[in-house]
Amino acid sequence: MRSYTIGRAAKLLGVSADTVRRWADAGRIPTRRDEAGKRHIDGADLAAFSVSLAAEAADGEDAYTSARNAFPGIITAVKLGGVAAQVEIQAGPHRLVSLLTREAVEELGLAVGMEAVARVKATNVHVDRT
Repeated sequence: MRSYTIGRAAKLLGVSADTVRRWADAGRIPTRRDEAGKRHIDGADLAAFSVSLAAEAADGEDAYTSARNAFPGIITAVKLGGVAAQVEIQAGPHRLVSLLTREAVEELGLAVGMEAVARVKATNVHVDRT
């Protein structure tokens, strides 16, 4: 089974390595030490933890939606055109760009620095092995 270093797990979870260490020290995510004494997280444990972490983040949401892929983040750019608009959201290590109507951006009052959730529902999702 593949295992992950604290640093790599942090990148995958979108948090700092110190945060992952604190979670491990608190017993929230199991780790084991290799021959050199470095902590590792088994892939299955990291996957389960990431699912529970996402569920914790979604607990406080009031939205009712069928789109299950939610990326909470901060708006980093809003570009308005005559009819269309482009909104960029930084959600942890992920940059998401959405094209929507200018009217929708104005109705929602979207602006740089605001918190927002990008919800993704797609018929085609490509998965690359890294």
